[in-house]
Amino acid sequence: MGTSTTVGTHGLPWARGESAARPSYQAFQILRLGFTAAPILAGADKFLHLLTNWDMYVAPAVARMLPFSAHTFMLLVGVIEIAAGVLVFVKPRVGGLVVGLWLCGIILNLLLAQNWYDIALRDLGLALGAFSLSRLATDFDADRVAS
Repeated sequence: MGTSTTVGTHGLPWARGESAARPSYQAFQILRLGFTAAPILAGADKFLHLLTNWDMYVAPAVARMLPFSAHTFMLLVGVIEIAAGVLVFVKPRVGGLVVGLWLCGIILNLLLAQNWYDIALRDLGLALGAFSLSRLATDFDADRVAS
């Protein structure tokens, strides 16, 4: 017969440390790590410009609506991205949704720019991953275990 999983307190297998070997828990941890690190690194690079000149990604239509420069906007974006990465680490269920929605906003900006379709497609994949993290967190988030 197949293997069975012993279920711990309140039907939660991780309550007794049994989930670490489960592929779904490993996927949750991989996504949590990735969606913590990536926004923090991208956000920090808005100040450092080591990876790219982020200002060029602001759609002209968006830049015209801003009450300040595209560069100032991207600095604000950097702060928000760092906060989103920290939120993913602390509360992955909520953080995954925030990052997924943030990426949808980035996709919209890139489509408005009518230039960066390849990056928009990549960000769609990232958004789906962030939403998947949020869904997995409903089973594995430490806050849920405590409640």
